[in-house]
Amino acid sequence: MSLSMTLTVIVALALAGFFAGRARALMVVQGRAQELHSRPQYYGWVVALTAALPALALLALWSVGHDSVIDGMVRGGLPADVRALPTDKLGLILTTIDNLAHGRAVAGEVPDYARAAAARSTSLVATSRWIAFALCVALAIGGFLVAYRTVAPPMRARNTVERVMLSALMACSAIAVLTTVGIVFSMLFETLHFFSLVSPLDFFFGTVWDPRFAAAGSNDSAGQFGLLPLLWGTIFISLIAMLVAVPVGLMSAIYLSEYASRAVRAWVKPLLEILAGIPTVVYGFFAVTTLGPLFRDIGGGLGLDISATSALTAGVVMGVMIIPFVSSLSDDIINAVPQSLRDGSYALGATHSETIRRVVFPAALPGIVGSVLLATSRAIGETMIVVMAAGIAAKLTVNPFDSVTTVTVKIVSQLTGDLEFNSPQTLVAFALGLTLFVVTLGLNVYALYIVRKYREQYD
Repeated sequence: MSLSMTLTVIVALALAGFFAGRARALMVVQGRAQELHSRPQYYGWVVALTAALPALALLALWSVGHDSVIDGMVRGGLPADVRALPTDKLGLILTTIDNLAHGRAVAGEVPDYARAAAARSTSLVATSRWIAFALCVALAIGGFLVAYRTVAPPMRARNTVERVMLSALMACSAIAVLTTVGIVFSMLFETLHFFSLVSPLDFFFGTVWDPRFAAAGSNDSAGQFGLLPLLWGTIFISLIAMLVAVPVGLMSAIYLSEYASRAVRAWVKPLLEILAGIPTVVYGFFAVTTLGPLFRDIGGGLGLDISATSALTAGVVMGVMIIPFVSSLSDDIINAVPQSLRDGSYALGATHSETIRRVVFPAALPGIVGSVLLATSRAIGETMIVVMAAGIAAKLTVNPFDSVTTVTVKIVSQLTGDLEFNSPQTLVAFALGLTLFVVTLGLNVYALYIVRKYREQYD
């Protein structure tokens, strides 16, 4: 019995419980709903939740644990000499058994014990699924019957349902928070491991990035892991992108919200937001094939040496990509400013432009700062455009016509290839990721400071 079929039966029982619980609530009061503590649908929800939640919890536990249990049983059934093999060889045998159990092709001769283990694994999986189906359905039916029998007019059904929903909301919030905490700690532990191999001073204040990749099995851990060229490249390209995106996006938002007619706004805003749906690799191709050569040719005509892959090319293309983040959010925020503020400004003799500068913009400033922050974070985390349009050379340069690279590009390159995971060349990716996280967190804190400083309260 498949997992989807078990889930379908549980949902069907919960749905039946909802209608049965609602009908029973009305039946016990002979249709006089005003005698019930809660509305009839809440009694239905109590029955449905009592039928579904315990069964779903059991199904989740089974989904998490049954693979490891079956693998342990299959491994325990292997011959003793096979179980005594080194970890890597035993892993290959277990992979072969798993492929056989799932009907995948296996190269080479397969020993008899592997075929027997695969057959046993298939049998155990089928048995486990039927047991899980029977237990979950029995638990759902039991919950259905218990809750159905307890339906009565004094029952505080609404309170019960609201407590369950509040617990679900708290669980979702906890998942979001715990995911962030888990990501931070996973990076932090590996970063501490990296700093046990490389001095933090050399990392944070080094001006040369030359990791000197060490192949798997090699003891060569020499290299220079200077962060400053990567950090400067990230800031430099992001700054160019924001110089393109913020003026264009903000002016577009002001025009669309304050000057454009409804017909123009209905056409222009969706077209502008299409930019946000274009894959970043397409922007990268555009930069490599069109904008980079264009800048190079223009620079050649002016006597400037502009590389086809440069910080300018990547920054301009990235700025075009994040224009919708600034324009769309700023437009919605400006439109949310109460019309009464504009009318009051006009009544005092202010012109349209003066009203925008002195009334509308200050009122919308906190939200505009948030949109700019979102765009900045998007620029800092971009990888594909930088790889294709700015290159991979780590340089400390203020020349926008030269090639640079960013932290995100080096994170990808350090985790790609045949490398020892415990080598500094690989662990440095976690140090780079944690540094980027701290930089983004600093931007968030600064944005909150700006928002609180300039926020104005309106009745």
